[in-house]
Formats: sequence, C-alpha cells, structure tokens
Amino acid sequence: MSLQKLARELDETARQSAAMLEGITEALELLSDSSVGKDASVKQALMMIVTALQGQDRIEQRCRNMALAARQFSLLPPTAPESVFDEIWQSLTLDELRVPSLSGVAAKQASGEVELF
Repeated sequence: MSLQKLARELDETARQSAAMLEGITEALELLSDSSVGKDASVKQALMMIVTALQGQDRIEQRCRNMALAARQFSLLPPTAPESVFDEIWQSLTLDELRVPSLSGVAAKQASGEVELF
C-alpha cells in the first residue's frame, strides 16, 4: 500500500468516526435537557457519553495526524535521514504521536476533568 493510499484510508477512518457521533450528540442533548430528571443514572450516562466523545475526538485526531505524516513521508527521497522522519513526528499535535515514550500509553493515563472540546 502506498503512503498516499494509507493517508486516504486514515482520512476516511477519521471521517467515518466523526459521522457516527450524530446519534451520540443527540442523546447527549436529550440527557442534558433541564426537563429530564438528574438522577444518578442520568448523570452517569452523561459522563459515559462525554468520555466516548472525547475518545472519538482523540481517534479522529490520531488518524488525521498519521495521514499528514504519511503524506509527508511519501514526499521524502529514499535516502532521507532518520532525523527528517523524526522532525515530521515532532511536528504532530498529539503528544502520544509526537513523544516516542508516550506512544501507545497516553490513552491509559487518567486525564482528570471531563471537558467538551
């Protein structure tokens, strides 16, 4: 698979991931409506949905970053030094992609407060 094709597939994965949020967003709006009771199960459901939205956003960002990196890698000559590849990784916005020691572990770390982007 060429790097350009890989980049297109990553973009499509990000697009599909974003498209699946419509129903989740509608559920979140319904649950956060002031006329809906605020018992513990509703609050728990709200937190679960927010966490799922944050996870989707992270996956979408990862896909878009990796697609960008793949496109940049495809433009490099075969003789490009490893430092050029490292620079491309360093230019990405997610720490887990940019910082090698965080690769694959950032999702396991507690993030603290729940935020909606």
